[in-house]
Order: sequence, then C-alpha cells, then structure tokens
Amino acid sequence: MSQTHALSDDQVAGELRKMTAFIRQEALEKAREIQLKADEEFAIEKSKLVRQETAAIDTLYEKKFKQAAMSQQITRSTLANKTRLRVLSARQELLDELFQQAREKISGVAAQDAAKYQTVLKGLILEGLYSLNEETVGVEARKKDFDAVKKAIEEAEKEFKEVVGKEVKVELDEEEPLPEGLAGGVVILGCQGKIEINNTFEERLRLLEIEALPAVRETLFGKNVNRRFYD
Repeated sequence: MSQTHALSDDQVAGELRKMTAFIRQEALEKAREIQLKADEEFAIEKSKLVRQETAAIDTLYEKKFKQAAMSQQITRSTLANKTRLRVLSARQELLDELFQQAREKISGVAAQDAAKYQTVLKGLILEGLYSLNEETVGVEARKKDFDAVKKAIEEAEKEFKEVVGKEVKVELDEEEPLPEGLAGGVVILGCQGKIEINNTFEERLRLLEIEALPAVRETLFGKNVNRRFYD
C-alpha cells in the first residue's frame, strides 16, 4: 500500500507557477485569436465601407457630371437660339429695308415717266379684264391719274377685243377716286362692284413681298439647310 506524501512549500509554489504560466499562455493565445479575428472583421468592414463610399462618390460624381453636361447643353442651346434669333432679326430688318426702299421707289414711278406709267396702267387693267371676263367693268384710280387711266382704258379695251374676241366696256369711277396718298395703280370692279381686284402699287408690292420672299431670302442668304420639304 503506497503512501501519499504531502507536497512541500517549494513544490506547491512550483506547481502554482506552472499553472499560472499555463493559464497566462492560454490567455495570450486566446487574446491573439480574438485580436486576429477582430483585425479580420475590421478589414472586412473597412473594405465594405470603402466600397460603399466609393460607389456613393462615383454615383455623386456621375450625377454631377450629368447635371454639368445638361447645364452646358442648355447653355449652348440657349446661346445658339439667341444667336439664331439675332441673325433672323438682322435678316428681317434687311428685308424690311429692301421692301421699304421698293415702296419709296414706286411712289415716284408715275411722276418720273408718264408714258411708262400709262403702259403699266394698261397692263393692270388688262389683267383685271382677263380675270373677270365681263361685258362691263368698273375702274377706280387716283384723281390725278384720270387722264392716263382713260387712255390706258382705251388701249386695254382694244387689246382685250383682239385677244378675246368680244367687246368690253370699262367705266372709270370719277366720283370716288382712290386716295391720293397711294403710289399709283388701279382697282378693277366686277359683278356690279361685288368683285374687287386691287391692282394698286401698294397691294402688288405686298403680294410680291409675300410670294417673292422665299426667293429673296435664298438670293441674299443662300438655301436654308434645315428645310426638308419644297413645294
């Protein structure tokens, strides 16, 4: 039968040191594991946050870039429209000036060349006669043109008969002359005054301004590159 010997104080102290060293070692290893795990989780979380922030920055940058591009496009479009409007305004001013000069010139046609004016009156009257094709037609004119208009009427009646083959009576209305402020021309009346053909210089120039404006624009400024359809 074996005997159990009591440990001496030195042996107890040695055992305690061994146990303490073991516990310390275990604690250090555990602490190291916790630290490694914490570092790993921190790195993962840090990487996640970096990706999120990077994505947020990229999204914000893309949004700001689009906003800047849109703002630039709007600014460019606004400037282009303003420039286009200034060009159109300048062109219109030039056209208005040209037609105004034309108005000023036609105002002196009758006074400058009486024979030429009478020929013009004849042509204007004939145009009305051909359009109406009636037996009796009325004519209105300025009072100071009465003599020239009467001669033009005689010539127009004669030519109408030669061309159409029938008589026409043109009557000058001397009771209600056209305003003296007009540049010249006549007004032809048919169907007992129900149909009116305004062949005054002002009206002919107005119609010319409407009809010839596209051609005048093209002559002055060239073809419109944005126009797709033509009559």
